[in-house]
Amino acid sequence: MKKALFVLLMALVAVSLFANGAAEGTAASADGNTVIDTLRIMYVPSREPAEIVTVTEPLKDLLKSELAGLGYTVNNVDISVGTSYEAVGVALTAGSADVSVGMPANTYLLYDQGCDVILTATRDGLSVDSDDPRDWNNNEPITASTEQAVGYRALMIAGPSAKGQELRDKVNAGQALTWDDLNSANWAVMGSTSSAGYVYPTMWLMNNYDGKTIADLEHTVQVDSYPSAFARLASGQVDILCTFADARRDYEDDWTSTFGRTASVWEETDVIGVTPMIYNDTVCVSKSSPVMTEDFVSALQQAFMNLNKTQEGRDVIAIYSHTGYMPATSADYDNERVAQEIMRSLNN
Repeated sequence: MKKALFVLLMALVAVSLFANGAAEGTAASADGNTVIDTLRIMYVPSREPAEIVTVTEPLKDLLKSELAGLGYTVNNVDISVGTSYEAVGVALTAGSADVSVGMPANTYLLYDQGCDVILTATRDGLSVDSDDPRDWNNNEPITASTEQAVGYRALMIAGPSAKGQELRDKVNAGQALTWDDLNSANWAVMGSTSSAGYVYPTMWLMNNYDGKTIADLEHTVQVDSYPSAFARLASGQVDILCTFADARRDYEDDWTSTFGRTASVWEETDVIGVTPMIYNDTVCVSKSSPVMTEDFVSALQQAFMNLNKTQEGRDVIAIYSHTGYMPATSADYDNERVAQEIMRSLNN
């Protein structure tokens, strides 16, 4: 009787462990690795979605290989692109995505109740890093530096329209732009959670123009992507765009091909404003995902950090100008929390 009860108890324990394993979305393989059926990775739409999906296709096998050596067999890696920055945060919070790549710091903070930051991206530094727009304009074209950077600047860039040229000439002559100068221009901005496309330019306006914000500008258009913003700047539909510091390097070829200009982007655009440093993009994981155990997060961190050791891996992470990844914690983004407080105060 005791033996029968013992066997029954062991069977119940085994069923319980199996159920828990299924709930975690994992199992054990014959070689001792933990098996994860599907790892769902979602990119933010900082580039054209089709381009992101194409360039990151090799990431599937690269991550599978790296994780296999770290004790995890991943059967499938699903890569998708969110319809907006906010949609990626919602997906992580809901557990419909396991990992996000490229989420800016301020978007992460909006959703940090539903996701954890595990990595920050490193990027090549730039040949110019100055608060003075003239330093950028006098040293064009901007090139990559050998120094790796954990942050970047946002720039307000004037285009080839008559108003854009008027503003850049004034800046290059050492004259301060007035609020009326800026308010008379047409601006292209990103969504209100975009660090370089909205938040930090707003902080720049607040610091330099008595608390004025992007919301106070009379002529703004919200665009859904940086290529769209540059296309509008090239056509003269807008006079100023807000963007990340190396954006002109990314769209240098498009300026004369896709966007139809005859002179280079360096000849036809100049910087009229520079923001403080913005902490780089994140890799975040969902707090609701059943596969995101502490051990797997550690393995995932290492796998991403190993990507820059091969040319194929470097090509994949270069889609967002990432050159590598470093471990990150929530405390790394405390300065960004200050920016968020400012933005919240604007909405009250």
